[in-house]
Amino acid sequence: MKNPIGVFDSGYGGLTVLKELAARLPDYDYIYLGDNARAPYGNRSFETVYQYTLQSVQWLFDQGCPLVVLACNTASAKALRTIQQLDLPRIAPDHRVLGVIRPTTEVVGQYSVSGKVGVLATRGTVLSESYPIEIAKFFPDVEVFQQPCPLWVPLIENNEHDKPGADYFVKTYVDQLMARCAEIDTVVLACTHYPLLKDKIAAALPAGHTLISQGEIVAESLADYLQRHPEMESRLSKSANVRFFTTDSTEDFDSHASIFYGQNLRSNHVLLA
Repeated sequence: MKNPIGVFDSGYGGLTVLKELAARLPDYDYIYLGDNARAPYGNRSFETVYQYTLQSVQWLFDQGCPLVVLACNTASAKALRTIQQLDLPRIAPDHRVLGVIRPTTEVVGQYSVSGKVGVLATRGTVLSESYPIEIAKFFPDVEVFQQPCPLWVPLIENNEHDKPGADYFVKTYVDQLMARCAEIDTVVLACTHYPLLKDKIAAALPAGHTLISQGEIVAESLADYLQRHPEMESRLSKSANVRFFTTDSTEDFDSHASIFYGQNLRSNHVLLA
């Protein structure tokens, strides 16, 4: 029986993580699920995000995935802890669900000289306070400044991110972040969509800043996790097969997803109860 690694996102952004996972761990099988019909998650309530995420995780479990990565900061912030602590012991005690926030916060302090870190994220991730809380565990002396960027995901999902009109919205939020603290020297892109705006964000930041995308960090963290947990690693199938599923139009998904994933792909439609 095939036991692929499940990768979930509310839309397309998780493809930037999946791309790095497949590059770092190319032998494994993966199933990607994008809940595009209900995206974006960023402005939804904690309860709604939790319910949607749990449905998606359960679907990936049903496809044979014993390990699921929430490649979505909003889902990681609003749903991961509850799923890990309350749901897994009840529905699948031998399965695991991992997020993207902890791997990032474990290393972010190593990049900052000033001890001032900026976080660009969706409103939901900012309100969760997940980044300040988690960074404080590993780097208690680091000060965290957050900036919600509610218009960035719609820009990206509507394929407007590389247009000149996006520059204004990028600069607006970057300027608001830097106005919170001029000493910020490291900025985390705390949404998996944002790497598509990385060049524009870098251009809007003062020179010399470190800009952190999550894909490579999460991929390295998963490789380390599998090395430390051979009992999970031995359950995973390895035929280098990647399958894609969306809760919305497969035609729309395929045309947009290639931008995030870097190659053409074919998806299947799934209806979540």
